[in-house]
Amino acid sequence: MQARTSPKAIPIELNPKLEIEIEAAPIATALELPVDMFLQLLKQHKINQLCERGTGEDAGLYRASFYHAGKRVRVVLDRDGQLQGDVELRTR
Repeated sequence: MQARTSPKAIPIELNPKLEIEIEAAPIATALELPVDMFLQLLKQHKINQLCERGTGEDAGLYRASFYHAGKRVRVVLDRDGQLQGDVELRTR
């Protein structure tokens, strides 16, 4: 099957899957949850998460966001999972 080409097409670069492990405690604390409950809710997909890869001057950094109960917790980390800066909490 041949891909359709459109003048509005946007190329998407696919990379190998990258998994980064980060410490759960700062995220759980920001969401006001015990760590074990946070991990359980994450496993049950009751906490949504999004990870964005930095580009340009932010290359090598990742921004992870966690959404639960009207709150968003966001952290910036390196490839080794080390936090770079503070944990950001925002209420929706």
